Amino acid sequence: MGNIVAKLATTAAAVGASFIAHKLTNGTWKFVTGRDSPENPEDPDIDFKEAVAFAVLSGVIVGLSRMIANRQSSKVIARASGKSSEQVADAS
Repeated sequence: MGNIVAKLATTAAAVGASFIAHKLTNGTWKFVTGRDSPENPEDPDIDFKEAVAFAVLSGVIVGLSRMIANRQSSKVIARASGKSSEQVADAS
């Protein structure tokens, strides 16, 4: 039962991180360029440099968000189960 709860908590953290990463990517892009983020960077009508820059930005933000969400969920699960964060991370 505890393993199911841990998986649900980890999934919820990943979904929340994805939502936050999307908002952060769009907000950062708008702040830096003054334009809305490209809806489809793979569209050939989008400038190649702009598509690459957006891909790099979104990749960094998504990667960081997932890492932070996984670390935090491991800490919360560890505290709730009485295990160390390393034990929880290894069991995932």
